[in-house]
Amino acid sequence: MKKNKYLKELTIANTQKRHGENNKKDVMKIQSWLSLYAILHPENGTVTAIDGDFGPATEKAVKNFQNALNVTASGIVNQILFDKLCEGMKNAFETPLKSTSLRNAIIEAAENHLKNAPFELEIKGGSNSGPWVRAYMDGHDGSPWYWCMGFAQTILDQAASALGKDFRSLMPLTYSCDTVGTIGLNKGLLARYQNVRNNPSVMKPGDFFLLQKSKYDWTHTGIIISVGNDVVETIEGNTNQAGSRNGIAVLKRTRNFRKSKLDVFSIEPLV
Repeated sequence: MKKNKYLKELTIANTQKRHGENNKKDVMKIQSWLSLYAILHPENGTVTAIDGDFGPATEKAVKNFQNALNVTASGIVNQILFDKLCEGMKNAFETPLKSTSLRNAIIEAAENHLKNAPFELEIKGGSNSGPWVRAYMDGHDGSPWYWCMGFAQTILDQAASALGKDFRSLMPLTYSCDTVGTIGLNKGLLARYQNVRNNPSVMKPGDFFLLQKSKYDWTHTGIIISVGNDVVETIEGNTNQAGSRNGIAVLKRTRNFRKSKLDVFSIEPLV
């Protein structure tokens, strides 16, 4: 994969504990993953502040996580325990893909990420933060870093790499919907929403949708996984129940393409 900064989210430099010689960035990683664990396991008491201070609250949150795993509640985080905290990301990025066609591999990779529950965090008052965002955005995070295109390109990269292809022959590595939209127009790969409504067959699973704000301004993207008479099912990052470009998670959505301005970028040249 070309987008491989996720690897930094899977390791800590040294064992971290209360009253130890702690690394602030590693402690923040631990606190982040404890808080992410709580999204799927809210009953276990692992949410704690993400401030880099391995104090009594973080120690207790670690013990609660260890209790949830039925291991000794030492309150100490070594790499073995950290592997348990971040195993969802490892599974999402490193589970071998079985699909032999690019379109199917894209859907398979997107579904692998979806089931491992990528969420953003709010850190020091900034949204669009945390391990998942940095993984998709090549190490960047914070409020300005809208990550929908970072997610979509990560999935394309993962699927293409598994099949010996380089996604950058189709589009450059970018975080901008406008960049991808403009390239799609220049290469003749972007179907405008009017054409999409008149001829839904221009959409295929694995293609990107681009939500059009105006003719040359796109605000959100995601991956099309199925096409129906009036709707598409998608998997998209940085979204929410309202379909925002600045949401909180990777979600599977259903969108009515006859009522939305969904331009479609075809990945066919890479297939």
